[in-house]
Amino acid sequence: MLGWAAFTTVNLLQVNANALAGQFSGRVVLRASQVARTARAARVTPRLRYSSSSSPANMSQSKAAALEFLDFVNASPTPYHAVASASRLLDAAGFALIRERDNWASTVKPGGKYYLTRNGSSVVAFAVGARWQPGNPIGMVGAHTDSPCLRVKPVSKRTAKGYIQVGVETYGGGVWHSWFDRDLSVAGRVLVREGAAEGAAEGAANFVQKLVKVDKPIMRIPHLAIHLHRQTNFDPNKEDELLPIAGLAEAELNKSADASPEAQPPPAADGDDFQPLKQLAERHHPAFLSLVAEQAGVDVSQIVDFELVLYDTHQSCLGGLNDEFIFSPRLDNLTMTFCSIQGLISSVRTAPLDNDASIRLVACFDHEEIGSCSAHGADSNLLPAILRRLSVIPGSSSSSSSSSSPPAADTAFEQTLSTSFLLSADMAHAVHPNYAAKYERNHGPALNGGPVIKINANQRYATNSPGIVLLQEVARAARVPLQLFVVRNDSPCGSTIGPILSAKLGVRTLDLGNPQLAMHSIRETGGSRDVEYAVRLFDGFLSRFCELEGRILVD
Repeated sequence: MLGWAAFTTVNLLQVNANALAGQFSGRVVLRASQVARTARAARVTPRLRYSSSSSPANMSQSKAAALEFLDFVNASPTPYHAVASASRLLDAAGFALIRERDNWASTVKPGGKYYLTRNGSSVVAFAVGARWQPGNPIGMVGAHTDSPCLRVKPVSKRTAKGYIQVGVETYGGGVWHSWFDRDLSVAGRVLVREGAAEGAAEGAANFVQKLVKVDKPIMRIPHLAIHLHRQTNFDPNKEDELLPIAGLAEAELNKSADASPEAQPPPAADGDDFQPLKQLAERHHPAFLSLVAEQAGVDVSQIVDFELVLYDTHQSCLGGLNDEFIFSPRLDNLTMTFCSIQGLISSVRTAPLDNDASIRLVACFDHEEIGSCSAHGADSNLLPAILRRLSVIPGSSSSSSSSSSPPAADTAFEQTLSTSFLLSADMAHAVHPNYAAKYERNHGPALNGGPVIKINANQRYATNSPGIVLLQEVARAARVPLQLFVVRNDSPCGSTIGPILSAKLGVRTLDLGNPQLAMHSIRETGGSRDVEYAVRLFDGFLSRFCELEGRILVD
């Protein structure tokens, strides 16, 4: 057990510390190429650490993996930050950033490692085996970058009884009462006006994206005192009773800096000052805008729009008598995002691409918590379009194909889909000791018991027997324990991106995820050893899928 005598805020990831010293507010142009710049300029938020035995030599491999995950989740309060954090890991591992809008014919080649982003909130990374041929299989892991949260409304300016309040909108199915009495702040992306775009007319604005993360508590949703609410149930009205307070109205009235003329956007170059929408200062509190602008490193007048969400400033940490727990927000599903990215990176180290005839791919989507139906969700064309392009990448020795055979590109996409496999990685429910009756009596996953295979006869999960056989073979070689989960017959069952992508692509799919407690709470609980288990499992799957695919014969 690690001692608690001394703590330090020294970050475990000291490599490139100077490059990571700034906040996660580096500029990101509205193109995928700039996401990497934001990632490289990002700061990993400091957190409490054990000084007596925190060196890698004195730390188990599972604890080291858990601590690396804590850095990742602490730096990633939004999907935009999660993608920037993943991009940073991929950059460090030698993956090259590419863009969907470009022609990949001269870029993506066997033996290469690449990644791309869409909307700055979804990321796809892949490594092409050196022996790849068109139509060969692709081993895939899918996860998601979003979590339930409260999002700042387009018009958030509210006051009541002398308090400054910020209007928020619920995103996903959160345990909203857990957001009360937490030290809240905001993070997200800000669109700002910066100079003239290259090649544009003189005076035309260039609009760029900046990531912001306010690292101090600025809001709170206070509970009503028990003396004024004697009912045993607590079910707040999400529109009227879930409003955070951010200050006192009197303080804002005395603050006049943002009311100055220079705080207003400049008129258009042609002299037309028509504004389709009300000024931001009319829609949001000036003090709030000033803080956001400060974090973005711009003047308030440069802000055009933003997408900001609330997050808990309390840092993720290890817990339990023996550090067996992780106490953290956003375990669902940044745990699987982190583990899948690290599994891909690890697979290239442990099993080089030289003798691999497949492609190893990880896709982390936005908007899973609200149904995945968006331009950058799992129900979009993101993964199908990428798979189609990858399926026809020429192999290193494609000229050896028989001239009497049909061109590989004619059926390469369909061949690739029929031989590929997807692990849909989303967190699973660990059995709760106080509510054991809510679980099927023979299917109660345990924290630190390894990844959980999720099964549902009604196809809310896409798992079937061939997939279980495949994963067992992977886990056996990687020495990773597995668990099984089904819901009770009298209980509803959630779903994942697994059934969506399985139906859309016709790809064999298995649903799994690490076990956790308090899913969708602002503060969730997971197992510290399960992080390493998942990384090892994904490493083994991506490394060995090409070998195992031909051994599990059904069709």
